[in-house]
Amino acid sequence: MRSSPFANRAKISKMYSLGYTAVAVLLKYFSHAQALGLDCQAALRAAGLDNHLLSDNSRRISGEQHERLLLNLLEQSGDPLFGLHAARYVQPGSWSVLGYITMNCATLGQAMARILPYEKLVGGMGTSHIATHDTQVQLSWQCHYPNSPVRRQLIENVLASWLHYARWIADMHYSPQQVWLEHARPADCRQAEYEEHFGCPVLFEQPCNALLIPQGYLQLPLRQADASLLRTLEQHASGLLARLDEQQPLPQRVRNLLRQMLGEGLPRKERVAEQLHMTLRTLQRHLQQAGTSYQEILDQLRRELAEHYLQHSELPIQDIAAYLGFSETRSFHRSFKQWTGCTPGQYREQHKATSGLGG
Repeated sequence: MRSSPFANRAKISKMYSLGYTAVAVLLKYFSHAQALGLDCQAALRAAGLDNHLLSDNSRRISGEQHERLLLNLLEQSGDPLFGLHAARYVQPGSWSVLGYITMNCATLGQAMARILPYEKLVGGMGTSHIATHDTQVQLSWQCHYPNSPVRRQLIENVLASWLHYARWIADMHYSPQQVWLEHARPADCRQAEYEEHFGCPVLFEQPCNALLIPQGYLQLPLRQADASLLRTLEQHASGLLARLDEQQPLPQRVRNLLRQMLGEGLPRKERVAEQLHMTLRTLQRHLQQAGTSYQEILDQLRRELAEHYLQHSELPIQDIAAYLGFSETRSFHRSFKQWTGCTPGQYREQHKATSGLGG
């Protein structure tokens, strides 16, 4: 029986739930599905969703339902590039309020800067990051979904949607310098298909999923900038975010913060408590009442990310250890063996033997 690194997922705390997805996100998938003549009602039923779901963009569905729905559409279509092709149907409403906020910014750089603070309104599918390197900007996206077929489709859809949408709001047809994808190129897809779609070289098995663009693109003016409307939309979005955070259990909020902060080094408990507007003692007490602790949440997150990078990248183990905040590689080895019963190197080799790297 084929082993799975996520076989014990059900035993992990509920904070490992895939979260939620705004209904607006689904529309581009259904537009592509309808163009292919697929049975959209069957996909909704497979996900346990009602037929009237798509008529209310204010609704949210669970990440698990999103995953089942997309799996059904993939199976129906037989299209190995379903996510990439669905990106052609992106529109402002595809990202809920965030889409309209970016549309009303003055420049492409300002629009990109709005992704990070407001992307939670779209869902819990992944986390974006922006990094500047010399004359180049790296806009990356870390996917939270572990299921390989769905994960690859989501990654390709998000990056392609960013590009299609940027071309539309800036009224231009520029392309990135490169596109990076963490997964291996699917055996049934040609390299040329990807490069025709993105208009640039596409590199696989990279350390992250990203669009690499010249810094000069950040100054591109947007065709529908409206500063007054932008302020109104951002006020509305801030209210939605506040209500959304209040609805999430504290352990999930702590996990969300840790995920964002890990790339900057090992997060300090005091800083997390400060971000949540409470003292460290209060944070620890509330987490204890929820049946968990700061260290348990951090360890669970580190384990999930470690398994992901060992499976889906060729990053050196010492680099993975450093990203996860371990000061020494041997400390990472010791912790990983406690989590899984094997060393990072053994885990990587076992995964290669059973399923191979990539998507």
